[in-house]
Amino acid sequence: MKFFDNHCHLDDEKFNEDRDEIIKKIHLDEIDKLVSAGYSLEGSKKSIELSKKYDFIYSTCGISPNDIPQTEEELWKALDEIKNLAKKNEKVVAIGEIGLDYHWNTENKELQKKAFIEQIKIANELELPIQIHTREAVMDTLEILKQNPVEKKGIFHCCPLNRELVKEGLKLGFYISFAGPVTFKNSKNAKEIIEMVPNDKMLIETDSPYLCPEPFRGRRNDPRNVKLIAKKIAEVKCLLLEDVANITYKNAIKIFDI
Repeated sequence: MKFFDNHCHLDDEKFNEDRDEIIKKIHLDEIDKLVSAGYSLEGSKKSIELSKKYDFIYSTCGISPNDIPQTEEELWKALDEIKNLAKKNEKVVAIGEIGLDYHWNTENKELQKKAFIEQIKIANELELPIQIHTREAVMDTLEILKQNPVEKKGIFHCCPLNRELVKEGLKLGFYISFAGPVTFKNSKNAKEIIEMVPNDKMLIETDSPYLCPEPFRGRRNDPRNVKLIAKKIAEVKCLLLEDVANITYKNAIKIFDI
């Protein structure tokens, strides 16, 4: 059995003390491939370096809504660098994570939107999919995606358990990626949302080191725990764990064109 964690952050400082050791353990524990996702210019560079060092690691580059610069001038400069990084590195498989976040940032909504749209343009130019971060910004996220079509589509990473977002996201041709929250005891509509997503649009991720699934909630997360998300999906959809592993693996290979 082999698993594909399509979104984690192995560049995060929480792995600084034992990163190489953890990566070796991950690969020995049936995690056949993973994507270390960029969320800032610096994080994107670090993720690319990891993908160069390890054959089974791929990377994305992008600037998340929580990491965009304070001014438009700084933003355009940073996005030029993101574009060049993606151009030069063949193991960059998507532009991301990008999107909107009105939970942590409400003062710069217009700049967030500009950054999102510009990075969609970069993805289209480079013929790459996108990884979307959206939090408390469902309607604006969907409106931008409808007005700025993404040619290679993409993924709603750690997709919020929001019926409208999932319904409209699927209509637009996007994949839905499930993470630790589907295992949380207070995720009341997790079962319904999982059932909404057809098998050919389903992905799994850890978003590690964050959002560790039950029964390890609160600990540092790592890609080995992607099995717990797969287990939850298998229970809801009445599938074998191996089936979920195979389905999500093939879906990730397809969207990332690996």
